[in-house]
Amino acid sequence: MRILLVEDEDQLRKIIKMNLEMEHYEVIATDNGRTALELAEGQHFDLMILDVMLPEVNGFQICERVRLRNRQVGIIIISAKDTSIDRITGLKLGADDYLTKPFNLEELLLRVQNLLKRSSEENPKDLEKYNFDGNEINFVTFEAKGINGEVRLTKKEVQLLKLLIDRQNQVVSRQQILQTVWGYDIYPSTRTIDNFILSFRKYFEKDQRKPLHFYSVRGVGYRFIP
Repeated sequence: MRILLVEDEDQLRKIIKMNLEMEHYEVIATDNGRTALELAEGQHFDLMILDVMLPEVNGFQICERVRLRNRQVGIIIISAKDTSIDRITGLKLGADDYLTKPFNLEELLLRVQNLLKRSSEENPKDLEKYNFDGNEINFVTFEAKGINGEVRLTKKEVQLLKLLIDRQNQVVSRQQILQTVWGYDIYPSTRTIDNFILSFRKYFEKDQRKPLHFYSVRGVGYRFIP
């Protein structure tokens, strides 16, 4: 089992890594959030342990972005942020568990073991296809069948569709979309997102002027209703 450990406290990172390796896990460790994202997107991991307060990209942002692409990997957040709001935020963004610092190392190891065991038994599959109102989206092949026939989707279109579908019936802010889909370097203008929504209406809406599925919420963001 491969584990990605993201913790910027040097001594704590070394202790956790050593103990995980003693349990025969392969551990890749980093102290930087942006590096963690690059590792998560370029390699396979069975579980991720994420601190929240990290340089450049925080643990909540990593969790959200990883979940957009991967529903199977286990995610445990470890953080000194111990309010109920912080815990709820982490779990809402897709974390499977949330452990507050300081914690008992044996407890962390037990939670890692239990989560990996549960993931192995359930073997959940990432979302590959999605159907709504006669439309079909294939997130693997980047193909879709819409009102006007077959469509070849771009990578960004697929990522934005997946985010909106994962948060269906909820308003997703422009900032959240820009961070999750475009990343944390250079943001495009919000007009770019408007153009994507217009494309989705063209692909999937029976009447583009009276959309039933892809809504723009003025001054806030966008919402998908199946």
